[in-house]
Amino acid sequence: MKYLSVLLAALVCGPALADRQSFPPVDQAGRDPALVAFRDDLLAKITARDTEAVVASACPVIYLSHGGDGGPEELRENLTLDPEKLSEELRDQADEMRESYWVALQDTLSQPGYFDDQGEFWMPHQWQVSLPASLDPFTAYFITGEKVTLRQEPSRGGAILGLISHEVVFIPDYQDGAEYQSVRLTDGTVGHMHSDFLWSMVGHRAALVKSNDGNWQLCTFVSGD
Repeated sequence: MKYLSVLLAALVCGPALADRQSFPPVDQAGRDPALVAFRDDLLAKITARDTEAVVASACPVIYLSHGGDGGPEELRENLTLDPEKLSEELRDQADEMRESYWVALQDTLSQPGYFDDQGEFWMPHQWQVSLPASLDPFTAYFITGEKVTLRQEPSRGGAILGLISHEVVFIPDYQDGAEYQSVRLTDGTVGHMHSDFLWSMVGHRAALVKSNDGNWQLCTFVSGD
């Protein structure tokens, strides 16, 4: 299932008005109790940082990057991240990078998800929102919260322009590490929003797939376009 890709088309031609739409999260996992049990168990293994148990939950051909070979061994390498395999200038960041990967996996699998036409279960749910091909997906972000404050200035004391829930917004110049980001709504409204509520539309997503013998497995964990 896909939402209409015309959602944001008006912004291709500039700040002309487009209809704003909200995509409230609906977790379809409850359709299959076995899926719910698998995901809960996998999240517990991730919380425990149990590398081998997580690897054992993966497909033999798990897809992990747009340039790597994939498979359980690549997943194990990502979860353990040997500093010696990093460039010299990154080796002192190995612990931080390793933990960031674990956190991204945990956060992604904790999101509401949906079943696609092949019966695969994808998270987060906003991955089913189609963007027009003419738009740069790297500038699109999803508001993950309910009634998130849009402010005139990038601070808690800034005047409130509105309360925004589960919409796609655009951030042409995302500032890493900044508490607030300058965003544009699909109707052209510009304001500032807290970074904690913004999820890149090319950010991490994951797919759980049922094997031929009926067991659920983690078969995709990837980011990028």
